[in-house]
Amino acid sequence: METVLDSNIQPTPKPKWLRVKLPTGKKYTELRGLVDKYKLHTICTSGSCPNMGECWGEGTATFMILGNVCTRSCGFCGVKTGRPETVDWDEPEKVARSIKLMNIKHAVITSVDRDDIKDGGSIIWAETVKAVRRISPGTTMETLIPDFQGMERNIDRIIEVMPEVVSHNMETVRRLTREVRIQAKYDRSLEVLRYLKEKGVKRTKSGIMLGLGETEEEVIQTMKDLRAVNLDIITIGQYLQPSKKHLPVKEFITPEQFKKYEEIGLEMGFRHVESGALVRSSYKAQKHIL
Repeated sequence: METVLDSNIQPTPKPKWLRVKLPTGKKYTELRGLVDKYKLHTICTSGSCPNMGECWGEGTATFMILGNVCTRSCGFCGVKTGRPETVDWDEPEKVARSIKLMNIKHAVITSVDRDDIKDGGSIIWAETVKAVRRISPGTTMETLIPDFQGMERNIDRIIEVMPEVVSHNMETVRRLTREVRIQAKYDRSLEVLRYLKEKGVKRTKSGIMLGLGETEEEVIQTMKDLRAVNLDIITIGQYLQPSKKHLPVKEFITPEQFKKYEEIGLEMGFRHVESGALVRSSYKAQKHIL
């Protein structure tokens, strides 16, 4: 479903705290050269992540598997929607070799939704983790997984290979889920996170975006819901509109408000809370294995 917007609506100017510094540093320059030379695919570059220089400088990068076409059409996401290509069974080896070549200390692996295949892509997911362990054994991993439509058999494949962190994003508050995520369900995502923890995953993680029209009370309730399923790590960042076809930004959240959510989250008992305008799911991900 395509989001229809009023063409007369003018985008809200970005506040000064959303200004991004250009990535610099020896490590960044080195990794950028490798990515360009060998045509390696990272979400950091394709998504123009504002934290790329900082993360690469600390030896962290994010990789997307299972292609670049998603079967879902979420109103916030810039990934192309449509019929994905056939699964590339060599992809786990390719990703693992890229991680080894880039000398990545901590890799975040994510994917599009693959509702078009029976296993939801979970077999490729598991094989990717295994390949990284074999080819780059010194690399720790976070897997930022889809909901796999809540199918335990597919989630179990992730649990069996036991990445250091398993993440699944709520993205928004309950009231806005149907508008923002469309095919996803708030309670199903909570149940995925609950199931992961109950099955022995040591560190579970989720993220939400702000600025889509949610209230402070709704954000705090979402945080409470996540703590109720024993979530360990939460990221809270500012939603930015990828294009005019996507949901508009309703509000730019102030740094003071982000700080308030951080303090509330720590009081609730989250192990790590990353809360700020430029925070993304993989921000400071290397800290979250501690």
